[in-house]
Amino acid sequence: MEQLASQQCVHSDDSKKPLDDNTRDSLLKEQLPQWNYDADKGEVSRKFKFKNYYHTMAFVNAVAWIANKQAHHPDLEVSYGHCLVRYTTHDAGNSLCLNDLICAAHIDALEGNGNFGPNFQD
Repeated sequence: MEQLASQQCVHSDDSKKPLDDNTRDSLLKEQLPQWNYDADKGEVSRKFKFKNYYHTMAFVNAVAWIANKQAHHPDLEVSYGHCLVRYTTHDAGNSLCLNDLICAAHIDALEGNGNFGPNFQD
């Protein structure tokens, strides 16, 4: 499958279809290994750590920009030094859809562009 980070969210009835177990597990393992899947909640999540509040908020603003651009929004828990990002598709009965993983990959790409340093701990 095409790299998730190079894809854009699609908004149609098909985009609200939950991923089948094999596709979901394969994409998580191969492209999003730091994200955790919770089958009970039908969501993926990742906790990002930072050295201070300023870096945390800069990251949150970057995530908000991605969410706005993709028109697909995560749940965020923000505290000093960390941010928990969670994705699920509420319109699909709180299931995991391709758009959730596309957005997670866009967020992971922030880590690789150098703006937040290694593990966001610059």
